[in-house]
Amino acid sequence: MESRLNQKENNIIKYTLITISILFLILMLIIPLITIISGAMSEGVRVYIKAVSDNYTLKAIKLTFVATIVSVAFNTLFGLCAAWVMTKFKFKGKNLLGTFIDLPFAISPVVVGLLLVLTFGRGSILGDFLKNYDIRIIFTTYGIVLATMFVTFPFVTREIIPLMNTQGTDEEEAAAMMGASGFYIFRKITLPNIKWGLIYGIILCTARAMGEFGAVSVVSGHIAGRTNTLPLHVEVLYNDYQYAAAFAVASILVIIAVIILILRNFVEWKSKKEG
Repeated sequence: MESRLNQKENNIIKYTLITISILFLILMLIIPLITIISGAMSEGVRVYIKAVSDNYTLKAIKLTFVATIVSVAFNTLFGLCAAWVMTKFKFKGKNLLGTFIDLPFAISPVVVGLLLVLTFGRGSILGDFLKNYDIRIIFTTYGIVLATMFVTFPFVTREIIPLMNTQGTDEEEAAAMMGASGFYIFRKITLPNIKWGLIYGIILCTARAMGEFGAVSVVSGHIAGRTNTLPLHVEVLYNDYQYAAAFAVASILVIIAVIILILRNFVEWKSKKEG
């Protein structure tokens, strides 16, 4: 009897939590997505096509992809190096390095953008040096790339550090004793063991870079056709009361997000299958 009561209580808790989760997803995810899609199509397919093929939209897409590709490439290299150092060596300041790697998780992106302006803008600590050599970073593509790199650099590192810790160093030390080079050890031993975590980190980094708004908004200057990424372009259209066009451009980000989500689920499936 007591067992049946416990089972009944567990079922009540289970279905209550499931219901709360479903309602939360509907409220915070499904309804906004439906709003975006319906808003994008509110004035017809012709307006939608015109909005997504507009010259400013195409330039925003190009800039978004450039910033994302450069940031992901840099952060992948940085993530591998940082994870290797954190897991394969013992040194003073190791915990401090880990704290600095996690810093973008704790700092608001808007603050990151402000820090970049105070570092590379006019009147900054590097302002005179940059001016003397005619180097412009703020309100240019370089500033957008820097801001995107900063807010996304922990993702790859934090995905592969646990895998490298689990892997240990026995296989690599054995290979080194047999005369294998460092690159050969990395390519044949380390990389195969972390490849799915690395790919997963790259996917997360890509998703974060694509949708970055706060830091990029501060350093971009909102120059139409030059420093507006897709999220910034959506804001400009919405503020200009071009609601259908804003939702149409936003739908591009939704499509990209869905593709990234599918890739993430595929990587998780492959990782569990091989694990």
